Amino acid sequence: MKMTMPIHPAAVRTCVLIAGLSVVAMLVFCARPADAQRQQIVWSEQEKPIVQQLRSLRQVPDEKRGQVTKDLALEIRKLPAASNKLTLAKGLANLSTEGDFGHDTLQEVATTLAMALGEQPPPGNGNEPADPYIELATLVRYEHVQAASDSPQFAAAMSKLAADDRSREHADFTLTDVEGKPWSLQALHGKVVLVNFWATWCPPCRKEMPDLDRLYQEFKDQGLLILAISDEEISKVQPFIAEHHYTYPILLDPGSKVHKLFVVEGIPKSFVYGRDGKLVAEAIDMRTRGQFLAMLSQAGIR
Repeated sequence: MKMTMPIHPAAVRTCVLIAGLSVVAMLVFCARPADAQRQQIVWSEQEKPIVQQLRSLRQVPDEKRGQVTKDLALEIRKLPAASNKLTLAKGLANLSTEGDFGHDTLQEVATTLAMALGEQPPPGNGNEPADPYIELATLVRYEHVQAASDSPQFAAAMSKLAADDRSREHADFTLTDVEGKPWSLQALHGKVVLVNFWATWCPPCRKEMPDLDRLYQEFKDQGLLILAISDEEISKVQPFIAEHHYTYPILLDPGSKVHKLFVVEGIPKSFVYGRDGKLVAEAIDMRTRGQFLAMLSQAGIR
């Protein structure tokens, strides 16, 4: 027996900034409150427990979440190919990078996603690879897992990510912070600059902000500067910052021009530039303090 259940957008690895998402993407992506749309999908009795665990995964304590994620990857792998297997595998992949849950866990997640893609290869989006191939390529490129796919779409996804990185290597912008002060990235040579894209409505963004603030306080005397960029209205951003007393600069990006420059289609995302202005590290998702420290160490902050 199968039953129909609504898909509720839930906060996961990247809170999506674009509308018109497919069912696959909408399963576990975080949408803006104004854009959130419920869609219908039919889950089998075998799939329903997995769906419920995915929806509640962010409530699992961090010390247990890695094992729960790994177990879910194995459960999804057992599903028949003629099912919502790819939807669930991509949903788990989105959730799996929201913190530090271990390389072995990410490897299991990537293996499951690659298997599902092999069994149910989706069509491309015009000239672009389908989203699940982008997700798999993201795990391979940025989380350093292994995954095999002979699909031209996977090769195209890897090429797209490499091109995105090239566009960020020498990016520049000038934005004004909530206090009215302008900041230009290329004028900050000599500093280690962590550029963080975030929004008040994004739970993973909010979760990492206290660590970012503590890191800023700890290392600003060594030349660390954190520039947090939101494309929301100042009327939403300023009260949020005042409530939480964050001290690093909060920049406003009206029209999302800098988001587009950095090819940011989901948040949070972070990029670290060394004192010479070169991109040295990046994060595709929420990071823990330890993960941020590893990124900053590549720019000489220890």
